[in-house]
Amino acid sequence: MPTQRRDAAIVGIHEYPSRDVEGRVSPLQIKAAGAARALADAGLSWRDVDALYDAGDGGGMAGLQIAEYFGLSPRVIDTTNVGGSSYEFHAAHAKRDIAAGRARVALLTYGSTAHSNAFAIGVGGQLGGARTPVDNLEGWTGMTLVSNYAMVAHRHMHEYGTSSEQLAEIATATRFHAMRNPEAVAAMRALEFLDVRETTIQDVVGSRVIADPLHLLECCMISDGGGAVVIAAPDVARDCKQKPVWILGAGEATKYPQNGGDITVSAAAQSGPVAFGEAGVSASELDVAMIYDSFTITVLTILEDLGFCKKGEGGAYVAGGRLRFDAPGGPALNTDGGGLSSNHPGMRGIFLLIEAARQLRGNSTSQVPNARLAVAHGNGGMLGSRHCAGTIILGRD
Repeated sequence: MPTQRRDAAIVGIHEYPSRDVEGRVSPLQIKAAGAARALADAGLSWRDVDALYDAGDGGGMAGLQIAEYFGLSPRVIDTTNVGGSSYEFHAAHAKRDIAAGRARVALLTYGSTAHSNAFAIGVGGQLGGARTPVDNLEGWTGMTLVSNYAMVAHRHMHEYGTSSEQLAEIATATRFHAMRNPEAVAAMRALEFLDVRETTIQDVVGSRVIADPLHLLECCMISDGGGAVVIAAPDVARDCKQKPVWILGAGEATKYPQNGGDITVSAAAQSGPVAFGEAGVSASELDVAMIYDSFTITVLTILEDLGFCKKGEGGAYVAGGRLRFDAPGGPALNTDGGGLSSNHPGMRGIFLLIEAARQLRGNSTSQVPNARLAVAHGNGGMLGSRHCAGTIILGRD
């Protein structure tokens, strides 16, 4: 693929191992630990970093506080916060900043203690204050995040005949991968999952309903955790300890309620074509799909919108275990175990980049043989209303 531009590469990664810190560390400490280890993974030092990307997860004034905490004086500070897709946006922005000569080494970090703080991500009310023009037509109803996604699942079932058994294929594939990831297994045990093992379709559809039609095993866990990603210019990347994982294409988009809008279509339908076009590849060429799995319906709609199959055909597409890393046809889905069975501290986008990089380095716990191309797609906000999508296409030499 000689025509592809290689403006920037992921050269360092780290995932904080604990999903239950029990108040022993703060989000800032998780971020700092991840940053130090990701830089060491790349063979770089703190003094090499000249660009910081932060979604404000450490609290306070994000750009100002994180620079001081790390003891850095970056030339670029980007504090974009678009929920779970923030880190795909950060990767896209780092690629652009590096290509423009504004930076040479970019640092992305994330830290959260959502589990330790008993933060009700999915079932708590979304809005605790006054109504705004953005939410005044729905906030007063008390809609929760999980019910918003359930609404999309119901609509998809109504429009296309999608079944709970088909959605369950996504949950069983991610659990299959999680059981091969020691950190994911430890996470499920620490978070007191019952009967930690590979699951079946019947296990999923037989688990209790959280918001009809979504069952317990179709909903992400709530964990602590975090990590870091280092992105570097080509001349830096070539001298790093790890093989560069190139950012080949990036797309960003937003979607919000509109008269006549289709809630089964996500913002990925806008961000995907941009990213694939820039990378010069199609969905059918991808080996790995790291897709934000807040719920099973999130994955199904995004697979369709990224072009893995046509709209409405996602149920049939995922059937038969095709999303497992050892299945022919692929792509392998969320090979770390995903938000359903590995970690979900609130904004999971950084872990998509981390596991995609592992796959293209060849050291995932559910390794796809000779993986060459991967997508990391983040979804931030609520799928059935307003949300953002960030699509990053990654490749190796």
